[in-house]
Amino acid sequence: MRDALAAALGEPVAELVRVGGGDLNDAYRATLAGGARVFVKTARDAAPGGFAAEAAGLRWLDLGTRPPALPVPEVLAVDERFLALAWVDGGAGAPLDAAALGRGLATLHRAGAPCAGALPPGVEGPLRLGPLSIRNVPGPAWPAFYAESRLLPLARAAADRGALDAGGVRAVEAVADRIAEIAGPEEPVARLHGDLWSGNVHAGADGRPWLVDPAAHGGHREVDLAMLELFGAPGPTFLHAYDEVWPRAEGARGRVALYQLFPLLVHAVLFGGGYGASARRAAERYL
Repeated sequence: MRDALAAALGEPVAELVRVGGGDLNDAYRATLAGGARVFVKTARDAAPGGFAAEAAGLRWLDLGTRPPALPVPEVLAVDERFLALAWVDGGAGAPLDAAALGRGLATLHRAGAPCAGALPPGVEGPLRLGPLSIRNVPGPAWPAFYAESRLLPLARAAADRGALDAGGVRAVEAVADRIAEIAGPEEPVARLHGDLWSGNVHAGADGRPWLVDPAAHGGHREVDLAMLELFGAPGPTFLHAYDEVWPRAEGARGRVALYQLFPLLVHAVLFGGGYGASARRAAERYL
């Protein structure tokens, strides 16, 4: 790893230290000979093209505005074995600026995408979440895309893993059958982070929120909002700031569990445990 990084970055690596990096990857802090620090993530079971897709997603989420709507780490190098990013110091004292996260996320969502399921420029094939590859057939209609490229294939994969019982599969299938009437008002396709839980919002030293670890694609903005609420409560300050930039559509509160189905099923496939039962309960709310 040290030699590969040095070759990719064009500078010797003086130190390579393991740091926290989540459930799916190993992470390191590399200190280069010149003193610069680099965040490096790698995984033994990385899906082919996975790190390249993440790098493209980070570039797609950087809207090119200065100051940025929400900053993302600069991509320094990427190959099949690792992704190297500019190091971002964490907030040792300043709390996360929830209002900045709300305004920035709404601005990011409004940047849009060509269609539901659209991937960042240069990325093809399935949506990649760590070792998991998810069916992704872009299309103009969000409800059909959500049912056919998210809920149904993930429910089958969770059932195959033994993480979703037959009743849970039937509940998800019933939601898919009703999706056109429960998905919410038609909206412009949003530019999604795609894996937006609190651990993927990094508070900088000044409390400014940074986005990391995306699975970026085009979709319904309530998917990001629902996942952020599922794995970390964003709170009223965040939601008020979000609504100032792009107010949520009528009935959004009643669709939170519907759009939490996606991350719940992903977690059922990846981790098993109680996620399948949680997905079943979420689906049964719409029967």
